[in-house]
Amino acid sequence: MKVTDHIKKANGKTLFSFEIIPPQKGRNIQELYNNIDPLIEFNPPFIDVTTSREQYVYIDKGDGLLDRKITRMRPGTVGICAAIKHKYNVDTVPHVLCGGFTKEETEYLLVDCHYLGIDNVMALRGDAMSHQKYFEPSKGGNHYATDLVAQIQNLNCGKYLHEVIESDHKSDFCIGVAGYPEKHMEAPSMQADLRRLKEKVDAGADYVVTQMFFDNKKYFEFVEKAKKAGINVPIIPGIKPLAVKRHLQILPQVFKIDLPETLVDEVEKCKDNKQVRQVGVEWAIKQSEELKKAGVPVLHYYSMGKSDNIKAIASQLF
Repeated sequence: MKVTDHIKKANGKTLFSFEIIPPQKGRNIQELYNNIDPLIEFNPPFIDVTTSREQYVYIDKGDGLLDRKITRMRPGTVGICAAIKHKYNVDTVPHVLCGGFTKEETEYLLVDCHYLGIDNVMALRGDAMSHQKYFEPSKGGNHYATDLVAQIQNLNCGKYLHEVIESDHKSDFCIGVAGYPEKHMEAPSMQADLRRLKEKVDAGADYVVTQMFFDNKKYFEFVEKAKKAGINVPIIPGIKPLAVKRHLQILPQVFKIDLPETLVDEVEKCKDNKQVRQVGVEWAIKQSEELKKAGVPVLHYYSMGKSDNIKAIASQLF
């Protein structure tokens, strides 16, 4: 079922969902199941599965020489989506990236999703590779998320890259995209960023999931500005509980977001990361309670592969 259909079926009730990351190559998928199992009791209608970019690894050839190779440390997104769908009877949302994929590879991935009965995809530009200062499109790939959304929408209409196929069995993907309550780090202004979001919606995006934020006011203001810009699709808040003290430096640096001073003060008082984790849970509960009271369609949690803190939060809300 489509994410938008789940929202309609809920009839105003706030739903619970979360995002997971694939395990690294060579790890047992059971580890992933062990972190999903405790969250199933909260009846998530869908689970997002991230896709990792390729990265360079350096292999020692001897004599002080290194051979540079490209690899993906966390492959298997579509396979994991199919496995979760089969094991838990829950809809899954694979993340589809511009970076690291040609348009042909993207088309093949979408065809696989269609055959597996996966109804939803999250269309993202993706990040720059570790050695790049700025994002650089892959040769033969989509440059922007808007281009990717358009490709997916074309497939829904039977328009493949090199031909139009008349069929009664076309894909009908529900397309999610990212939104940024504190604007994308590369956007020159919030208004410019909203114009890019509107372009994604106009290209065929059906719903928006926001980047993490820690001040609900940022989300409410973002939703209001989006509506004024003509963006009328569901906007799902993305929530990440703080877990370690280093998040005070890492999150603002990597995601270009602000942390409320009250939260910063509470974390700085903590003697260890166990206490930080508890502060993160309590803050996320307060955030979630206010958002739920405001009638958000879904509370979407970034789990980063761990479920104990998400379970503690969800237990107070669902």
